[in-house]
Amino acid sequence: MNGHPKPGQARLEDSAAEGDVNLSPLRAQWQAQNLHEATRALLDEDSRYFLHQSLSTPCLNALVAAEGIWLEDVEGRRYMDFHGNSVHQVGHGHPRVIEAVKHQLDTLPFSPRRFTNQAAIDLARKLATLAPSPLSKVLFAPGGALAIGMALKLARIATGRHKTLSMWDSFHGASLDAISIGGEAVFRKNMGPLMPGAEHVPPYDPAGCRFGCGGICRLRCAEYVDYVLGKEEDIGAVIVETIRSTDVHVPPPDYYRTIRKACDRHGALLILDEIPVGLGRTGTMFAFERYDIVPDMVVLGKGLGGGVFPMAALLAREDLDVAADRALGHYTHEKSSVGCAAGLATLQVIEEEELLRRSVDLGAQALDRMQRMMVKRPLIGAVRGAGLLLGIELVKADGKPAREEAEQVLYRCLSNGLSFKVGQGNVLVLAPPLTITPEELEKALDIVEEALGAVAEA
Repeated sequence: MNGHPKPGQARLEDSAAEGDVNLSPLRAQWQAQNLHEATRALLDEDSRYFLHQSLSTPCLNALVAAEGIWLEDVEGRRYMDFHGNSVHQVGHGHPRVIEAVKHQLDTLPFSPRRFTNQAAIDLARKLATLAPSPLSKVLFAPGGALAIGMALKLARIATGRHKTLSMWDSFHGASLDAISIGGEAVFRKNMGPLMPGAEHVPPYDPAGCRFGCGGICRLRCAEYVDYVLGKEEDIGAVIVETIRSTDVHVPPPDYYRTIRKACDRHGALLILDEIPVGLGRTGTMFAFERYDIVPDMVVLGKGLGGGVFPMAALLAREDLDVAADRALGHYTHEKSSVGCAAGLATLQVIEEEELLRRSVDLGAQALDRMQRMMVKRPLIGAVRGAGLLLGIELVKADGKPAREEAEQVLYRCLSNGLSFKVGQGNVLVLAPPLTITPEELEKALDIVEEALGAVAEA
């Protein structure tokens, strides 16, 4: 489709796809103004020993502590963490999670793969209980991209088909199979042949719709999925981020109802990627619960380990337990006693502290504030939210993405104690811990509004 890269083809603005790229002049300027000898020494050592890669090494800064909603750097500055790589639904270092991890370290620090353990069984049972029927079979992995790989394998075995259908601009992880179904050119460019059979279609995006919907969703992108499934005939799975965390576009309910029916009609499995947005982030335990549909598989990760241990999970329909003679994952830490204890404690905290309700209530508070902010700040073209997954899209007077301004806002906010991610180059993605207080949330939005004003007046 026009405006989207073909496999292996990059767009000119790929280097500015995020507002936190390593080689950004604004980033270098911020570092020159804010970092001193102790931090620079650590960054130099980090740069010396780690392979350099986009969006990571060399790093921006160095941390010494993380607690609750706060990060603390080497020089004693504190930042409200509205990014957290999406692992911090229960905040950093939640006492319940730390206690559970310490107990496992004292009793069963590692469980070899041929053995099971109580923590692994308890976490699997809890996830199967929380998920709607028939999602009752579970497999763990050390990371989200690996769990995506397990889902792709299972889909091939269950359907006998190897082709997939996913979305341009999507992100499912950085491994070779994950970038094959992913659609962000910054990960795909110059990588050579990717996984065969990975077909792509335009994502849900009312403003950038390729189907002439005129800014009002008429479900033509969802209907196009139905068309492609019928045309190709041999697609085994449709893989979608339930809500994309990079730009916080929230599809209407009929979008997923249409895709669910299309998958059923053409014999394809529906796999939903909720690695960054599941576990209460959008106000429900699973983001797909907003849509009154049940996928055939759902992938969780990031926050599942409580911000302490890398954990991911594949949940699948019970009747998809058809690969007993194959290795879907076979990972060394597949049933990590420590990771599973952290995951179970995380789910208990979400329930006992009523974080789903907090996500809904505080998300509504934030969205109301952002809508009022949009009236006063012409840089804001749109605001979006689902629970405490919030997005502020910045545009220029001519309607084009305000990429440079978004990056300026980011670094001004960092200087004032707020850290967040810039997605798609011009969307301020605000994803605080679900444990944040209303007062802390308002303070963070004060910082954002001040930065927007300062950048607009510069």
